[in-house]
Amino acid sequence: MNDAPFTFELLASQGNARAGVFNTPHGKLLTPVFAPVGTQAAVKALTPAQVEELGASLILANTYHLYLRPGDELVSEMGGLHRFMRWEKPILTDSGGYQVFSLAETRTVDDDGVTFKSHIDGSLHRFTPEKSIAIQENLGADIIMAFDECADPYDRAYLELAMQRTHVWAERCLQAKTRPDQALFGIVQGGAFLDLRQMSAEYIASLDFPGYAIGGLSVGETKADMHTMIEAVNQALPADKPRYLMGVGTPQDLIEGVRRGIDIFDCVLPTRLARHQAAMTRTGRLNLMNATFSRDPRPIDETCNCYTCRSFSRAYLRHLIVAKEILAATLLSIHNLHTLIALAADIRQSILEGRFEAFADEFIAAQPEIRA
Repeated sequence: MNDAPFTFELLASQGNARAGVFNTPHGKLLTPVFAPVGTQAAVKALTPAQVEELGASLILANTYHLYLRPGDELVSEMGGLHRFMRWEKPILTDSGGYQVFSLAETRTVDDDGVTFKSHIDGSLHRFTPEKSIAIQENLGADIIMAFDECADPYDRAYLELAMQRTHVWAERCLQAKTRPDQALFGIVQGGAFLDLRQMSAEYIASLDFPGYAIGGLSVGETKADMHTMIEAVNQALPADKPRYLMGVGTPQDLIEGVRRGIDIFDCVLPTRLARHQAAMTRTGRLNLMNATFSRDPRPIDETCNCYTCRSFSRAYLRHLIVAKEILAATLLSIHNLHTLIALAADIRQSILEGRFEAFADEFIAAQPEIRA
């Protein structure tokens, strides 16, 4: 099922690294691309205008959270997510699967779906593949995700069951989908087991989605295992469709993911770190609560041209943090998101110019130990 409004064009490649264009009803995604996370239809601490100024072309919103509050039907009544949150570029919504399955103590899984308690008020709810698609159609994102089951990456017995459910649920999602202006991506599962990942990738690819996601990574497995799983999955997925690595997003992850064929990334890490006094740079992290920064006149990163680094010193940012000023989270979020969005753009340019491998090698070589 390859919906007409969604086409993917590969412009250049070097090894497994790819630069492409994914067309959506709300504009083009130039890949590789990093998507800031707006869990509740808002990127934390930033206005949509600020997110756009950072160069973001895609935002992720969360089906589970928006279903519970304010409700997907209300969002639909307000004209859909784009109008509701005043973001006219592409939006991706997850299926709610990961959030539901993270509620280990308050949910029950069966072959038909999942029953769970709201983290807000304890009320009882049920998601099925059909329900997840209906919610995402109400939300109106450009890219929507199949309902899947994310499990412990090393529990093989349960992973086999969860993978089979994910496959059946992927077919049910395809059958439930009605809107031609949304691209439904299938999700590959299989934990940290090579044969399961290959099996899942081959099966999900056979369903001919307009794009594919790799789920169930960055959930406790080692980096080496994550890289091995990405390599195996990408070898099994069609080359003419975009590939999305869900919930992964350090600077190193972008380099290593693109090196293995990934086109789309998202992660809460940059804004979460910003709310915990940490600045993300291409050569590690800075904990701005550190007293050594109290009289430091330098910007976070002297090579960065974001608004925060052009305007403010480490000393000022530390002052805001100590004083518990909300502006600290805003300025650090601007910097952290800029770091990843600009890195994705630089990676793309290096692929177009045929120098990605040298760019990646130089980047990895410059990685020190993460600073306190």
